[in-house]
Amino acid sequence: MIRITAFIIRVAASLSAALGLAWAVPAQAADYPAKPLKFVVPFGAGSATDLLARALSASLTQQTGQAVVVENRPGASGMIAAQHVARAAPDGYTVLITSNTTQAANPHLFKKLPYDPVGDFTPLTGLGRGGQILVVKAGAPYRTADELIRAARQAPGKLSFGSGNSSSRMAGEMLKQLTGTDIVWVGYNSNPNALNDLLGGHIDMMVIDTVTGLSQIEAGKLRPLGASTLERLPQLPELPTLDEAGIKGYDMGYWFAAYVPAGTPAPMAAKLRRLLVKAVGSDGAQAFFRNSATQAWTTTPDELRQFQAAEIQKWGNVIKAAGIEPE
Repeated sequence: MIRITAFIIRVAASLSAALGLAWAVPAQAADYPAKPLKFVVPFGAGSATDLLARALSASLTQQTGQAVVVENRPGASGMIAAQHVARAAPDGYTVLITSNTTQAANPHLFKKLPYDPVGDFTPLTGLGRGGQILVVKAGAPYRTADELIRAARQAPGKLSFGSGNSSSRMAGEMLKQLTGTDIVWVGYNSNPNALNDLLGGHIDMMVIDTVTGLSQIEAGKLRPLGASTLERLPQLPELPTLDEAGIKGYDMGYWFAAYVPAGTPAPMAAKLRRLLVKAVGSDGAQAFFRNSATQAWTTTPDELRQFQAAEIQKWGNVIKAAGIEPE
């Protein structure tokens, strides 16, 4: 009888603890956020990702009354920040505001990552995405993408393209792969430096991010030949996409998204996602999108998960075909 009684007491205690935990998570979610949050950004202050994070943080503070600290952890192609968030407590208070660099490109550019871009994170929502533009110097003899590609085919290894980040580099490599051309890559430490050499006539073309190239196009210094996305850019609605220009299947843009550490309680992740989606529509975020030529873009967690998987595969295919060896 004593043994049976002891067993019943243990079972009751276990059930009580389980029920207590089950009630605790909804209670915590109802009060969430109950303290300041931290947005971790993989790039330096003033970068596009940083500016977006700060616009979103202002909205979350307004919505919740809690401070949101934006913490920049630049370096190692975003790996420092991604690793930090991957190892953070999964309590809903540490958020990675990041881009395709950490979540899609790095797995193929480095032999070993200190984080798993899929397994270490719970996706919340996309935040924004944008396109790039194939450009040449305004005085170049090419007036269309087709003319440029025909010139490249007639003189293999003679034309060159520059890039100062992974998105621009992979966009150029995809152009080569889909057109079967031999165009020489010239690397730079930033897109503005590559742009200076394009304007100076030292390279022949670039696939440049819209925010960097648009002002030079409007000033008449660059000639746009095609947009890198499947949809036309709102800023240049008359410019055909490269897919429309005959390079079928061409689609290479950039994107921003939000993640929390894997294991974050679902009710907290869901509430944080709702806050972020509302923040994307805030005046501050909309001003960022206008000024950076980026489009607002929100998703469900499953949509972001599927989108990221497709992006990882796409980046991997382009990098492998380009013969780029992981570092």
